Amino acid sequence: MDSRLCVEQGSLYELVCLLMINAGQAPDNPWLDVVDRLRFSLRRWKQRNDRRRSQRNVAHHYDLDAALYALFLDQDRQYSCAYFEHPEQDLEAAQLAKKRHITAKLHLEPGQRVLDIGCGWGGLALYLADVAQAGRVLGITLSEEQIKIALKRARQRGLDERVEFRLADYRELSERFDRIVSVGMFEHVGLPHYDAYFSHCRRLLKDDGVMLLHTIGVSGPPAHADPWIDKYIFPGGYVPALSEILPAIERAGLVVTDVEVLRQHYAKTLRAWRERFMARRDEAVALRDERFCRMWEFFLAFCEAAFRHETLVVFQIQLAVRNDSLPLTRAYIAQRETVLRFVEPGQIP
Repeated sequence: MDSRLCVEQGSLYELVCLLMINAGQAPDNPWLDVVDRLRFSLRRWKQRNDRRRSQRNVAHHYDLDAALYALFLDQDRQYSCAYFEHPEQDLEAAQLAKKRHITAKLHLEPGQRVLDIGCGWGGLALYLADVAQAGRVLGITLSEEQIKIALKRARQRGLDERVEFRLADYRELSERFDRIVSVGMFEHVGLPHYDAYFSHCRRLLKDDGVMLLHTIGVSGPPAHADPWIDKYIFPGGYVPALSEILPAIERAGLVVTDVEVLRQHYAKTLRAWRERFMARRDEAVALRDERFCRMWEFFLAFCEAAFRHETLVVFQIQLAVRNDSLPLTRAYIAQRETVLRFVEPGQIP
């Protein structure tokens, strides 16, 4: 970030990959083990994400200039892992496929009410109302910049009577919903709040309700947040192991009906974001400054390398209040995706 290290041959991404591969083969270092154990012991304290702290953490990352995100995101401003149906699929198509995949797993019926926790710039909520024919959709976020754009997009699409966006914390809601979806938000909940999160989702779901949770996770044992990411990119964030998520779901009285692990999909997504960002880096410098752009390049390169060479994956966990709310086999997912493929909106403002 301070230009004290410059890569003159090859790329920063290639250097980060080399370091990660070598670090994975290095012998244990007792001093680093002590530091890791200390960081692990402090992780709950560092993730005390109450309403005020959560909003401050969100503002740090998501309330940046919207023009910055427009430099590298897809047209629909999807800022989470895409779903690549085949290796050659481009980012726009893969993000649309992600929305289809999630919608199919929700087993959404026309007219049902949906809650989108962490709705971002509103793309998924608008898709659920426009394409999947949800009755009413409520999207919530703690980002003031995101809510402005989401509200504008709903008005532009003529969906503002069926899609509502609120600047709200999930803990503030009391309505009940047929379906709940949360994409890329659970990483900001904080480990001490998992029980409260799933218990509250259980209260918000109707008796035949279904929920789809899409979150970054680790395929190995629990660890601690990366200190650089925590300081500069996602303060208060945490990437959980499945062994930390499932017990909280069980204690909340929810039923796990399906788990899918998306491997390498986020690496491909981050590769597309990084290439787009670097192609328009001069515009990013004009919006921010050189130090920010060096930080952002490292962020994208570091995360892509971690999804390729370390234990980062994406979990899609389907939950229900009752174990008879969904079909007996997964065939309905592919069937629903096929139907949705022919009812995509032409242009997304």
